[in-house]
Amino acid sequence: MKRQWAMAAMAATALALGCAGARADTTLTGAGGTAIYPVLAKWADSYHTATGISVNYQAIGSGGGIRQIEAKTVLFANSDMPLEPDDLTKTGMIQFPQVIIAITPVVHVKGVTPGELVFDGSTLADIYLGKITEWDDPAIAKLNPNAHLPHLAITTVHRSDGSGTTFNFTNYLSKVSPEWKKTVGANTAVAWPGGIGGKGNAGVASFVQQVNGAIGYVEYAYTIENRLAYTDMINAAGRRVTPNMAAFQAAAANADFSKVADFYLVLTNQPGEKSWPVTAATYMLLRKDAEPAQNKAALDFLDWALKKGQAQASSLDYVPLPPSVVNQIEKSWSDNLKGKDGASVWPMTH
Repeated sequence: MKRQWAMAAMAATALALGCAGARADTTLTGAGGTAIYPVLAKWADSYHTATGISVNYQAIGSGGGIRQIEAKTVLFANSDMPLEPDDLTKTGMIQFPQVIIAITPVVHVKGVTPGELVFDGSTLADIYLGKITEWDDPAIAKLNPNAHLPHLAITTVHRSDGSGTTFNFTNYLSKVSPEWKKTVGANTAVAWPGGIGGKGNAGVASFVQQVNGAIGYVEYAYTIENRLAYTDMINAAGRRVTPNMAAFQAAAANADFSKVADFYLVLTNQPGEKSWPVTAATYMLLRKDAEPAQNKAALDFLDWALKKGQAQASSLDYVPLPPSVVNQIEKSWSDNLKGKDGASVWPMTH
């Protein structure tokens, strides 16, 4: 098993990573998405070992992280939904990708094993729209002619908190289902047609585990650690793909951050025969008006993670960013984060 951390801890509202006795001036504060927490925990532990600096991260969802950094109560935030350039300008923040994540449908149907079932986007949308309500529905049976599908009610599970995972999942559904786009749309929180809500990726995973007949969506790390039955997907090229590193990398290969403002990219439903359809860049947010020394301390950690944390990211099935993108990110730090004297917080000679 690649992951040795306790997933139950993900649901906590405040998680101290590193030495509990670290002085306040050697603790970095952050808040946001739960999808990045597994690798962030690894990074923070290794960074504390190397530097003595702790990271206190509140895994409260992307929406909560955005609200906290806007309120200036944390030094950095994480969001799986990128903010529009205009919103960054209004709030005085910068954003940059930290790693590529993948979101997978997960099911709990007695006797169904991981990867046994496959969905296409339109069928998945119809399930969450409440149009498909039984596991032996003809639409599911057509995609899975060899599966034993019981006459069992489907219980949809979604996030109850503001979530970048939800944004990317609903963004994908909006791209593959005109009805979903018209009636529900894409956002960190939507008016779900039905189902039950769980807090964080861990909450969704927990409900899926408990309810026979459930279907949910979680970041891939939670799928593996909780031993959930993931499903394959039919991608934009019409090919059946399994959630694995090769499929995530194939989708991430389409990410060209050099052609967009403020790294704004949504990576759902990417082309390519091997591409996993629900991938996303997960973003870090910093305030331009924060004390230069504080921003520098946060950047030291995040830069360390971008460069020295790649092996840990890969071991947890996240897709690290290539050196060319890391260079773009560092240039944005140099260009956009400055002190009152105009000096860059992050000189490119660093």
